[in-house]
Amino acid sequence: MDIQSPTTDFILFHLAFPVTNIPETKTFYHQGLGCELGRESPQSLIMSLYGHQLVAHVTRGPIAPQKGIYPRHFGLVFSQHNTWQDLVDRAKHHQLRLYQPPRLRFPDLPLEHHTFFLEDPFHNLLEFKHYRNPEVIFGGHEFKQIGDMP
Repeated sequence: MDIQSPTTDFILFHLAFPVTNIPETKTFYHQGLGCELGRESPQSLIMSLYGHQLVAHVTRGPIAPQKGIYPRHFGLVFSQHNTWQDLVDRAKHHQLRLYQPPRLRFPDLPLEHHTFFLEDPFHNLLEFKHYRNPEVIFGGHEFKQIGDMP
């Protein structure tokens, strides 16, 4: 599917988030993560993260760091482990700040998945993961484990 000039019906995820300047945003998201750049103004930047629309909006004043990964973070769930690993490798190569290093969550359970967290220069947290069993991404209702909450 050509995201630049779509001719068929499709649905994209959209997320807007705060930043304090556009040049640092481009360094982290374009050069670091590999996002494609879209429209830009002095106050906003549209980017494609694996085909999904991110919009960085400049805010005045400081953005406070979060005290942990909950309740707010955003990211992607990869269908292929090698694609997830490619992003891990890219993040390390570009020395992006790992908020939590790559690890295996819920090992040996059907919920098992690889995950890692990045922190952008504006304290936004991003999680990227790959599930061994894709059916539990939205299913697995018999399990109550969600994230790392005690």
